[in-house]
Amino acid sequence: MSEQFDLIVVGSGAAGLSVALGTGGSLRIAVVSRGVSGLDGSTCWAQGGLAAAIGPGDSPGQHAADTINAGSRLNNKSAVRWLAESAPDIVRWLISLGMQFDSINGHLALGREAAHSFPRILHAGGDATGAELVRVLRETAARQPWIESYEFSDACEILKRGPQVVGVVVRNRRGELTRLLAPNVVLATGGIGQLYRYTSNPVEADGSGLALAHQAGAELAELEFVQFHPTAMAPTADNAVPQLPLVTEALRGAGAVLVNDLGVRFMLAASPQAELAPRDIVARAVWEQMANGRRVFLDTRSLADSVRQRFPNLVEACAQRGLDPRAHLVPVVPAAHYHMGGVKVDLHSMSRVPGLYAVGEVACTGVHGANRLASNSLLEALAFGKALGERLGKSGPAEPISRVDNAVGHAIRSESTNDQMVLGRLRQIMWSEVGIVRTPEGLQSALHQIQVLERRCLAGAPALRQLLVGRLVVEACLRRRESLGAHHIDVVAPHYGRSGQAVA
Repeated sequence: MSEQFDLIVVGSGAAGLSVALGTGGSLRIAVVSRGVSGLDGSTCWAQGGLAAAIGPGDSPGQHAADTINAGSRLNNKSAVRWLAESAPDIVRWLISLGMQFDSINGHLALGREAAHSFPRILHAGGDATGAELVRVLRETAARQPWIESYEFSDACEILKRGPQVVGVVVRNRRGELTRLLAPNVVLATGGIGQLYRYTSNPVEADGSGLALAHQAGAELAELEFVQFHPTAMAPTADNAVPQLPLVTEALRGAGAVLVNDLGVRFMLAASPQAELAPRDIVARAVWEQMANGRRVFLDTRSLADSVRQRFPNLVEACAQRGLDPRAHLVPVVPAAHYHMGGVKVDLHSMSRVPGLYAVGEVACTGVHGANRLASNSLLEALAFGKALGERLGKSGPAEPISRVDNAVGHAIRSESTNDQMVLGRLRQIMWSEVGIVRTPEGLQSALHQIQVLERRCLAGAPALRQLLVGRLVVEACLRRRESLGAHHIDVVAPHYGRSGQAVA
């Protein structure tokens, strides 16, 4: 079965819905999501906020400078400058859609997070910014008759006619395949956190968009730069949960500090910026404590009763474990959180494959460099997504597509128990050898193990997509021999061990 559209968007988070809404109604659009539209990706889980230089004394130029410094100056400076200058307009756009940002005395409240030189982070509901953003985008999209949602559908393959992209194949939850045809396809599929043993990402963030792009001939770039959030809530004895609750960085911005089980505030020795150092520095410091046999906690007790109003998600997650952040230390571990690498695109979100675009975390715009500045991810997804939608919307309705070159469906299989076992093994390999601190020997071992798993998988097995992305990440790590930003190479590093279990 085939359906004709003018534009197909794969992914329904901030990036994907911004593309769809940005077109302004001039195109018929299919939005493909693996679960409920808007609720099946990372956006709705975002506890941090949206960075915008709108406060006294701040400027887009300073926002850009902070972004470049955090990114170890590997950033695309033109992309950074454009993003920082776009931020105030994005805030105004969201407010016009009905987004309720936190305010104080009628003025937008601005918080400060790590490596920002000014308070410039807008939040909604304290630590529920992503949930409020998704609410606004979903409700707005639902009112547009030109946006058609394909929920509980997995994009299996990108269709091409010669070099030109002409659509995607999707599988619904009944296993039925449908060809969605359009001259332009936008990937907005999120990151790769689910390739790691500990992650703050939802189950949909498994790198599948990168695999689709690579198989279609797109270039992938800077895959070695994986950001680990320093503070996810540590797993309990049953540590098989696929997604750990995030303990937002805004807590440290508000005065919470990191201590080990001896009561030592170790970040004072790790960086002059202490808890507000860039994420890679904080994550490595936490990792080193754990590798040395220490447990790590976030001490939020100084925030007293304000923690309940400002950080309700934290309070709820703690309550589920019998903790009160006003009185107890919160146990934390680092977790795979954000991927700076992705499908290489230009300033117009175009890949090198005609008709294939990428926005949000799956894209590599060059904005983040070697390490993302906190709260720039929602901004990037919204700004690049909306701008791409506006450009594509000017193209007008497309001619029907009558031919594709791909042989579709013969090698696409449903997930099996074996796939789940393979992915479990991959997550352990990536965590222990391709994680916060890497070694040349560990990376070579990871490459060999992943190649063995690839050879053992049946053709068309869904796990092959994740194995492919894992291998490409390892190969990128091996090519970059020096430490830079989130990619840290250590010749004699302590590590978590082959089991993938954190030392606690």
